[in-house]
Formats: sequence, C-alpha cells, structure tokens
Amino acid sequence: MVREVRYVFIEGDVYLQMAIDEALLYLRSKDLIPDTLRLYVIKPSAITIGYFQSVSRCLNLELVKEKGIDFTRRITGGGSVYHDENGEITYAFITKAENLPKEPEEIFRVITRGVVEAAKYLGADAEFVPLNDVVIGGRKFSGQAMTIKFGAVLQHGTFMYDTDLDLLSKVLQVPLAKLKTKGVVNIRSRVTTISESIGRKVSKEEAIEALKKGFSKALGIKLVESSLTPLELDLAKSLRYKYMSDKWRFLRP
Repeated sequence: MVREVRYVFIEGDVYLQMAIDEALLYLRSKDLIPDTLRLYVIKPSAITIGYFQSVSRCLNLELVKEKGIDFTRRITGGGSVYHDENGEITYAFITKAENLPKEPEEIFRVITRGVVEAAKYLGADAEFVPLNDVVIGGRKFSGQAMTIKFGAVLQHGTFMYDTDLDLLSKVLQVPLAKLKTKGVVNIRSRVTTISESIGRKVSKEEAIEALKKGFSKALGIKLVESSLTPLELDLAKSLRYKYMSDKWRFLRP
C-alpha cells in the first residue's frame, strides 16, 4: 500500500518560512503532525545562510543592504542560498528519523532523489553528487541542508528553475579555495537553472508540479493536499521573531 504524506504549499517571507520548518520539525518529533512535504516560495526574494556560517564570509553584506534583501540563518547546516521569488522553489521534508537510514549521506541520497526526478520530468539530465548537491552537466542547481533533532529529520533544499544567477553571484560569497575544488573560479560558472540547462523558460507552476511528481515517485508516496493547522501556525509565528533578530542572524558575524 502506498504511504500517504501530507502536502502543503505556502508563500511568505523568509522569517516565517524558516520558522515554519522549525515548528514542523518540533511537532513531528512529538507525533503531533504527520510526515509532511512542504513546497514554498520565499517572498520577497531573500537569502538564508547555514547555521555554522559567518555572515561576513558568505554574504556581500554591503550589496545585500543596498538592495534591501532580507536574510536569516537556518537551523540546518550547508551554505548560503539566494531564494529568488520568481525563479526558485524550496522544499522541506519532515519525518521521523526511524523512517530513514542512519547515515546523513544516505538520508541526503534518499530524500534528494525527489529533486533529481523532478528535474528529469522537466527534461534535465540531473544527478545527485554527495554530499548534498544536485547538478546538471556538473553545474549545481539544487543544494540540500538537514538537521536531526528530537528523533525527527528536517531536510530542505532549493530547486532553481529560473533564478537570477547574475544577482545570486553578486550577493553570495564563496571562498576561492572551495570553488577551485569544483573546478571553477567564480560562482556564476558553478551554478545553473533548469531553464538555462534545457533551453526554455520553466514556469513556477511547472516546477511545483514536477517536484510533486518527483517526490511521489522517488519516495513511493501519495501526496495528500492540506494546509497548516492553527497549532503549526501559532508556533511558527512565535518562532518568526527569532529569525528576524540580529542576535540569531549574526550569531556568527
């Protein structure tokens, strides 16, 4: 019998979206909500950085401020991400740790198959590259991040279907040494989008449908459309203030 998983879609600012992910992780650990696949658009466009990252090392903070781009820190690891409201969908998958392999690399591999399958639905020859990237022709269009807390797993990641890569490459900073390990010398030559790789413009609606199909196929699940409960929204709204605070955002200046 195919396992049913709740599906939720929501648009909202970066502070609320990160708060929702944390709220769902906590509530799933308490068995108060079911396994959930969440797709979301961060609106307005914003940046998230990994829990362990230094703001000054991963962002062009002067340009970020000049352009009025919001940013916050995630509870997950990984690198900095520019979430383009007109060209990127973020997914979050929340489940109990007992439902997944024990090793983080294998968890990444299992869940990220959903992204690979979604890209293939759109005609892109995508592949998973450990630890947490999905690439097309060696160029990254999706990165994943994860945390395991209270016996529950939150993995979220990007799906850049038509992101403004020129702006992305200006507001984010990656150490040259890291880029060289990927065989490139700048961010722009390291990344791509679905639209760029297949030679046609992919719409938000197409990207959403592809992700729903991709995760359904990869995880062998049936998505059941739903919405967030008052309990989830209340907890997320209270957590939102944390994500807005400079104490959290500049935890590692």
